Amino acid sequence: MQVEFIIKGLIVGFLASVPLGPVGVLCIQRTINKGRVSGIFSGMGAATVDAFFALVAAFGLTFVITFIEEQQLYIQLIGGAVLILLGARIFKANPIKQIRKQRKKKNKLIEDYFSVLLLTLSNPLAVFLFVAAFAGIGIVGPDDGILKSWLIVLGVFGGAMIWWFTLTFLINIFRKKFRLKQLWWINKIAGLIIIIFGIAAMLSIFIK
Repeated sequence: MQVEFIIKGLIVGFLASVPLGPVGVLCIQRTINKGRVSGIFSGMGAATVDAFFALVAAFGLTFVITFIEEQQLYIQLIGGAVLILLGARIFKANPIKQIRKQRKKKNKLIEDYFSVLLLTLSNPLAVFLFVAAFAGIGIVGPDDGILKSWLIVLGVFGGAMIWWFTLTFLINIFRKKFRLKQLWWINKIAGLIIIIFGIAAMLSIFIK
């Protein structure tokens, strides 16, 4: 049944999104500082890239995978630098200004979406996660059926969005309980965590 492929995609997309990496930290920080809609749009940027990686894996786009393997060093360097810069920006962010922008409806959701989309794209090695996952469920390429592959890709996007809706919903429940001093510390901690992710990404190159 075709519904089975969507369900498989939902499971893969959901599980791939659950690990709380830099994107998860960023979505939590934005939900607390800007509101749930900002968090959802940020998560949607990540879900879009997950769907793209799933597309590459499902259709066996070997030239994309080969490019990622060949350029892995530069991709990790750029990705690590992006994380460090983003973390520093969050670390220095003023929660009072963010609240004022929210009240004046100046939050630019499109920026929230594309900033996370670009951030997630800076870690294209995630495509191998989907390659492994699809191999595990019997999806190895378009020869198995184009419709089947598209349904799984659609499921991956849906599964990722279910996670981001769930995460932002839970965080938003406690959002109004935070005070300005706590928001200030949240920005410091979130920024520092993202910076550490960036440094770790760059150091992993030399460790290898």
